[in-house]
Amino acid sequence: MTRPRTPSAPLGRDAGRYLLPGEKAVVNQRRHWAALVRPGVRGVPVLVAGLWVLALDPDNRFTVVLGLAIALGALGYLGLAVAEWWIRHFLVTKRRVLLTSGVIVRKVAVMPLRRITDLTYQETLVGQLLGYGGFRFESAGQDQALSQITYLPDAKTIYDEISGLLFPSDAGRGSDDEDGGDPTRRPTPQRTAPAAPERHSTGPIPGFRSAFPRGRSTRSR
Repeated sequence: MTRPRTPSAPLGRDAGRYLLPGEKAVVNQRRHWAALVRPGVRGVPVLVAGLWVLALDPDNRFTVVLGLAIALGALGYLGLAVAEWWIRHFLVTKRRVLLTSGVIVRKVAVMPLRRITDLTYQETLVGQLLGYGGFRFESAGQDQALSQITYLPDAKTIYDEISGLLFPSDAGRGSDDEDGGDPTRRPTPQRTAPAAPERHSTGPIPGFRSAFPRGRSTRSR
């Protein structure tokens, strides 16, 4: 059963400025909210610990400063994780693949579609339950920045769209066509056996009198 297409994230000014004039994004997605689970598991317990130290002894300056530092550090870590999730965009146009990332230092990885030699779609058990998946790109240049794309919502539909861009001639292929369903392919002409040579009659030519009539033989004397 195919899931309905998840609406694309709004293409803000930050992601839109990396597209060329007249270039449109066929795929435009942020990562799934599940990408925030790991930073949350790491940051929330530290935040709780900092608040506990802060409230342990309000009259103790050392515990107050230590608890405040721990709490602010955890909040900063969680804030950077949320900002990275918001800024990170996965874009696919008819000519290239882009991945924007970075909050303090902005990074944009670009890979032309013609350089992609292999595309692997992967979906874990948790991803099937929550509705996300990922891709593994392989190219001749081995661009490591785009080798692994994870936590993409409705990754199966995105996989179909990228496959349609990589193999446009196969988009209209019929499932039951033996010749691949190529509308430009001409039917192979059938070879016909050469016609038998026409036989001519060997009878006498009308009006011609032979010197040697049939049925008579001459004897030498």
